[in-house]
Amino acid sequence: MAFHKIINDPVYGFITIDDELVFSIIAHPYYQRLRRIQQMAMAHLVYPGAVHTRLHHSLGAYHLMTIALQELTRKGIEITEQEQHAAKIAILLHDVGHGPYSHALEQVLAEGVHHEKISLLIIQALNNKFEGKLQIALEIFNGSYHKKFLHQLVSGQLDVDRMDYLTRDSFFSGVIEGYVAYDRILKMITVKDGELMVEEKGIYSIEKFLIARRLMYRQVYLHKTVLSAEQMLQRIIKRAKYISAQCQQPLNSFINEPMQNITLDQFCSIDDTDVLMAIKSWCSHSDKILSMLCRGIIDRELLKVKYSSFPVDLETVQVRKEIAASILGLTMQEAEWLVFTGEASSTTYNFEEQKIKILFKNGEVKDISEVDDALINESLRGNIKKYYICYPGF
Repeated sequence: MAFHKIINDPVYGFITIDDELVFSIIAHPYYQRLRRIQQMAMAHLVYPGAVHTRLHHSLGAYHLMTIALQELTRKGIEITEQEQHAAKIAILLHDVGHGPYSHALEQVLAEGVHHEKISLLIIQALNNKFEGKLQIALEIFNGSYHKKFLHQLVSGQLDVDRMDYLTRDSFFSGVIEGYVAYDRILKMITVKDGELMVEEKGIYSIEKFLIARRLMYRQVYLHKTVLSAEQMLQRIIKRAKYISAQCQQPLNSFINEPMQNITLDQFCSIDDTDVLMAIKSWCSHSDKILSMLCRGIIDRELLKVKYSSFPVDLETVQVRKEIAASILGLTMQEAEWLVFTGEASSTTYNFEEQKIKILFKNGEVKDISEVDDALINESLRGNIKKYYICYPGF
């Protein structure tokens, strides 16, 4: 009897798992850990429904990859069953290297190590465990496999990863501006000269996809309250490291030991729960700054954020520090932990990275930014950049 499991997903309905190896990977502790890592970090403090996890997202991306591969093979693109199997495993594991609270703590807990590097290490470890059965998936993930379009489906400007997170984040946050017509886009994809492309009649759906991404960054990912909470979360970990604050293992090793001493198993043993437990315990810590930041997260008493089109001037920062120091009884050095500046940015369409290519009926290929009357054009080159200052509100 053929292997068959179904998972009921709130976004797509039933997701089918029809392979025992895929099911074994999903059942592995490295993957199950994704249940305990939120997809949108602290966004639930603004959008209460945004509490979905990395596991939800990776299963959704797996589902979209399955549809994409079916569509390409229907159009006569040569993809063997082995390659389809490997591509689905590659997307299933594409985010397995994320640490607690995803991007919010990526460069704070595991300093200097990108989540994709950790994902690669985990896939390699799983490949060893499953006796080399993930080798092609590994090559598709790192871009070394000879069929470039398979990697582009996993990681590119029009990958199924982005299609799912925009659709899913829009669904759970309730921000309808982020909805994308993923089903139509997947019907329009094709391959020419080994590269992923979109048929001419899919242009408007691609433009909507890119605009939705832009709106989600402006309205959700870079929302000033979300930014405040994530900056406070980062400063909690930085302050804990600065004063060598103690907490329960396994998180304690990340706070008080060099990153090079951390093993892969140790990394895969921490999740959002460990960080939240530490934050709750540090609410009563003797260090005033650490306890203040932790109580702010737990009680949702967040730092105020003011966005600006220009860098915040030093005089404004100094005045804010003096006010914070005076009211809270802090030194100026301590006030720097609560009053700080930075910049936030996003890119609608990266003109330097892999292009989204449009295949016209006459065989001509153009970058979407070069299409006549295209919404995505040179005017959208570069980042959306905002400068900000965070400070206590009195």
